[in-house]
Formats: sequence, structure tokens, C-alpha cells
Amino acid sequence: MRTRLTDLAEQAGVSTATVSRVLNGKAGVSSETRQAVLAALDLLGYERPEKLRNRSAGLVGLVVPELTNPVFPAFAQTIESLLSEHGYTPLLCTQSPGGTTEDEYVEMLLDHEVDGIVFVSGLHADSLAGRERYERLRSRGMPIVLVNGFAEGIDAPFVSTDDVAAIELSVRHLESLGHRRIGLAIGPDRFVPAQRKQGAFADALLRHGLVEDPASAADEHTVVTLFSVEGGQAAAVELLDSGHTAIICGSDLMALGAIRAARSRGLDVPADVSVLGYDDSPLIAFTDPPLTTVRQPVAAMAQAAISALLTEIGGARAPRTELLFQPELIVRGSTGAVPPAR
Repeated sequence: MRTRLTDLAEQAGVSTATVSRVLNGKAGVSSETRQAVLAALDLLGYERPEKLRNRSAGLVGLVVPELTNPVFPAFAQTIESLLSEHGYTPLLCTQSPGGTTEDEYVEMLLDHEVDGIVFVSGLHADSLAGRERYERLRSRGMPIVLVNGFAEGIDAPFVSTDDVAAIELSVRHLESLGHRRIGLAIGPDRFVPAQRKQGAFADALLRHGLVEDPASAADEHTVVTLFSVEGGQAAAVELLDSGHTAIICGSDLMALGAIRAARSRGLDVPADVSVLGYDDSPLIAFTDPPLTTVRQPVAAMAQAAISALLTEIGGARAPRTELLFQPELIVRGSTGAVPPAR
């Protein structure tokens, strides 16, 4: 037991006496300290004592897209942790092509009498999808929060990364390195974040004097593909063929595909072509080369989403204006000075 207390204390950054008080359910310990000890128990593989197992305040649904893109597990893990801190049990619903649909998951969540639902990059982000599903939920009084993808007219809080700011950071960085032929590899343009990035890209190229006509940004410098490694690779092939020396990608996975395309041509990243991603997914700093990317503020966005949801669950009304969070440019090894003319 002494070794266990010592290990837990070291992991949680508290004294063994504090660990003992938490394990024995005694008063005089702050909620933050108690949470740190519980996290230490979980991380070190110890089973929580029965008296420390929280009784759930209710169920909350969390609907996310497929988990192959690491940014979605990052959102899921952060949101689940925040819900648990507030006593709620999250029910994670993950989608995959040909699998359970968002609407089917919602029906299941309603059957489980959830207290609210968080949608991350759901059908609300698809400009071609109907809004009726969310209107029906709201007509039933179901609290919902929608992350990354604004849809006019839905009576719910929205939390998004500022896509316009993300593109401006990207173009400004590459232009400062001397690049004049900058391309954009982006996913299907029916999705709101992709639409916003495309519009911002055309504006940024025009503002930085890289094009004279904004229409050429779409015609000559943008390739619409899939949000995947393969999509990024296909887009990069096309952009490299048209003489681009830098490629901005709509996701980190697409950026990895763009690097693969460059190397298949015998090109070095970043000596011959610069590649810039989006998300700053976990582990992306350890790619070869480490990826320059625009970081989504996942933790801050998740905190805002859960705060809004709990406000709604509590019977108050959260703001309906879209909360836009500022991204951050993370410069690593995949971008560099423009190469000599090839």
C-alpha cells in the first residue's frame, strides 16, 4: 500500500497524505486535487475503490465522424473528460462509411434518454444535408451543441475554429518564405469549413498580390478532393504538375499525402516543396519531416461546447452566435524558403 500511495502521489503531484484522504473519501480536498488523484489511479492501472466511483448525473451523446483522422479522437477524448468531470456519462457514437448513420445514432441516444447531444463535424457541416433533424431535436427540447460547421437557422450554440484566420496564417507564412505559387488541397466543398477555407484562400492570394483575379485562385490554385491521405496525394500531384512550390492542406492527413506525392517525384520537403497541414493532430510533430500546421484549439473549443451544453441542460439559454476560436500556426520542418526556379 505504501508503494501504491507513493506512486499515486508522485503521479498526481500531491502528498501521500492527500492521496490517502482522497482514497478514504475524507473532506478537505479540493475538486481539482481529487480529480488529479483519480486520474493517477486510472493512468497507473489501479481500480477505483467503490466509494470513489461517481454516480452519473445523466447521459450525454457525443457524435463524431470516423476516427481515422486523429483530430476527432482528440475532440472525443477532451469532451468525454470534461463531461466526466461534471458527473455526466458520455455515450460515444462514431461513424464510418457504410456503418451506422448520424440519424440512427440519434434515435439510439433518444431511446437512452440522454440529457443532451454534442455533434462534432456532423451533418450540420454539410451544406447539402437537411436541417430538419436538428429542428426536430430542438422541438423536443433536446439541448444540442454543434462543433465546426455553422448552419443558419438552427436553434443551437455553435463552436468553430476560425477557418478564415487559419488560411491567412498559412498564406502569410508561405509568402514570407518567398513562395508565389501556393496551392490549396481541400476536401469536398459541400462542407462549410471547406467552403470557408476556399473563400479565404482566394481573398488571401489577392490581398498578398499572388493573383490578380480571385477566380484564378479556384481555377488554377485549388484542388478539391477527399479529406484523406490519398486525397492529399492526388491533389498534390496536380498542384506539383502546375508548378506550385507550396501546398496548404485541409487536414494533417492530406498533408501527409502531399509529402508522399512529393517524394514519389523525387522531391524533398521542404527543399523543393513546402507542405502545410491543418489540425495539429496528436503525434503529427513526429512525422518526417515534422509537419508545419495550423493548430485547432481543441481544448478551448471542447470547454466552450460543454459549458454551453450544461447551460442548456440547466434550463438557461446559451448564446446562439457562433463562437469562433483563433487557430495557431505551428512552424516545424515541412516548410522552408522557396526553391530556385525548377
